[in-house]
Amino acid sequence: MPSIARFMTTNAVTIDHASTLAVAQRMMQANAIRHLPVFEHGRLVGVLAEHQLRLVLQTSGLDPETARVQQAMTSHPFVVTSDMPLDEIAEIMADHKYDSVIVMGRDGVEGIFTTADACRALTTVLRQAVDDSP
Repeated sequence: MPSIARFMTTNAVTIDHASTLAVAQRMMQANAIRHLPVFEHGRLVGVLAEHQLRLVLQTSGLDPETARVQQAMTSHPFVVTSDMPLDEIAEIMADHKYDSVIVMGRDGVEGIFTTADACRALTTVLRQAVDDSP
């Protein structure tokens, strides 16, 4: 079974917990991404998903120019190492309905694995299975 390293998105864009939601929106748009690992003093403290950001802004009346990322993020994100098997990660994501996984290494964030990455992985694995069949 391949590891998550083969399918994760590397060079994950991160954000500080005290940044504004407007900054987070601009970062997501500029980088065409939907998830931002959130850090506080160099420590991973959460993840902000685009859908959470939109929901918070639509329902809370918060001003994106003053509201902080920590007000909209999910604390305690699912964290794994890059050598974790893809099937284990996919099963945990499905069981817990996680839409992203932060991949951490000795030097910090190595990448992020999202449902979009999982779909790409599924496509690759299925095509390989068809190619390997008699």
